[in-house]
Amino acid sequence: MMMHHPSTPAPDTATASSPLGRRTVLGAAAVTTAAAAGALSAAPASGEGPVPAGPSGTEVDARDGAVTHRPPADTTTVLRNPLTGWVLYGTGNPADDYWTNYDALVIPGREDTVRVADYAHTLYFRLAWTVLNPEEGVYGWDVHEGLRTMIRGAEERGMRLAFRVVVDSRDKSSDFTPAYVREAGAQGYESVTGSTTVWSPYPDDPIFQAKYETFVRALGERFDDPVEVDFIDGYGLGKWGEGHSMRYLDDANREAVFHWSVDLYSEVFAKVPLAINYHRMIGGPLDWGEPDPGSAALLEYAIDKGYMLRHDAFGMTTYYGQWERDFAAQWIGKLPIMFEGGWVTKSHSFSDDPRGYETVEDVRRGEYDDSIEAHVNTMDFRINETTSWFEDVPELVDDFIAQGGYRLQPVEATLPTSIPRQVPVTLSHTWANLGWGLFPGDLPQWEGKYRVALALLDEADEHRVVQLFVDTSAHPAQWVQGETYEHSFAVTVGGPPRERLAWGIAIIDTTTGNAPGIELAAEGERTADGWLLLGRCSVR
Repeated sequence: MMMHHPSTPAPDTATASSPLGRRTVLGAAAVTTAAAAGALSAAPASGEGPVPAGPSGTEVDARDGAVTHRPPADTTTVLRNPLTGWVLYGTGNPADDYWTNYDALVIPGREDTVRVADYAHTLYFRLAWTVLNPEEGVYGWDVHEGLRTMIRGAEERGMRLAFRVVVDSRDKSSDFTPAYVREAGAQGYESVTGSTTVWSPYPDDPIFQAKYETFVRALGERFDDPVEVDFIDGYGLGKWGEGHSMRYLDDANREAVFHWSVDLYSEVFAKVPLAINYHRMIGGPLDWGEPDPGSAALLEYAIDKGYMLRHDAFGMTTYYGQWERDFAAQWIGKLPIMFEGGWVTKSHSFSDDPRGYETVEDVRRGEYDDSIEAHVNTMDFRINETTSWFEDVPELVDDFIAQGGYRLQPVEATLPTSIPRQVPVTLSHTWANLGWGLFPGDLPQWEGKYRVALALLDEADEHRVVQLFVDTSAHPAQWVQGETYEHSFAVTVGGPPRERLAWGIAIIDTTTGNAPGIELAAEGERTADGWLLLGRCSVR
């Protein structure tokens, strides 16, 4: 059974909030032993109706022998979950003190230093193809010491990686496409950055496409691993890799090139989620202007292929305009949206922004306002912008931890304390998403990956899972801030009688042996592998 309701019911729902006012339909559960924890199936039914709120703590339920557990909400801990939270920006050519600096960031006016990895748990790279693939068949993750140092540093700090690969050299001081591509006969064009002439390929050139496809497949072979990588920007063409200002051999190839790139990344990255920049000129020849009429259809093609959304100009009132806001609005609650601030405050004239920014603090607040409107899952600590978040608006850093992205809380669970063998018993659990963002469980790369589960754990054997119960009627991707979701399902416990068992609750990762895979926004004791403990029980 699943019941969904506002967390603060309106007065006219009071009658329905009583137990007799609920429609209750029990569903079957997926039940496994520790030895067969991979076989998950269920046939749930659903009902709906409000559930009255209750205080934190533990209360005895009206049912004989069942106890209702209410773990207090946790709104302060940094939950190091995928596709949510603060993102630190890396570089392929780090300064020698990159990690030393970010491990003890000096904040003006603050006595203590900040270890940024305590806040951010994804390290994002925007890299030249040349850095990642300097010679044909040679890859930067094997030979580029700066990149390798950055990746090792992220691993040591428990951070996942994210990448955008840029091939366009315009506005750059060196070629962003490897020389071997040009030498193989790919057609392209030159541009001048300062006094430096650089070369970029035409993205509809067949030699470029063949070489790039070989590289992307190698990239996927190395980094299509959700344990190590959070997401991939799955396009990267155009100026700055943002997908606009495109130059083709034939402008009629715009759609074909876009489909080719999206299809390639979708095929190669089957496990790691992909993102697309929702730019009004995506794939088009211009960098700005009235929205290109073809942009929405191209973006929707990527979305249909399983892409999520990101934008590179939050806080820039002109470049994150009404078209961008309207496009994002139609996907709130359906797709995760990733944030990147647009203003480079040390070099841009941010006072020209129509919002009338006067200080860097104003810029940070403008970015945050936009992030709230778009219900973003992630925000960024960009290079040379990180300090100001902690100096000018530290309360916003904490606020995003408290309610940005997704924060999944088990609000309550009603569980038996004594379980008869081979007799169906009912397990009830209620959840909330304390964050404004989306748990992206419906992305194709995550299909079936995360499930809501309860487990009987052996206290005498380091809380080993004795029996696992997976409620396949519970879909965290549908949980939105401000509402709660109640589920009930029937289970049957087998095996011999047992004492000294404990109940655990978790969102498990079915690809890692059904171990807990998502850190929960709830206080309470946890096992070493992440089960939130909810009291003792026995099997008789």
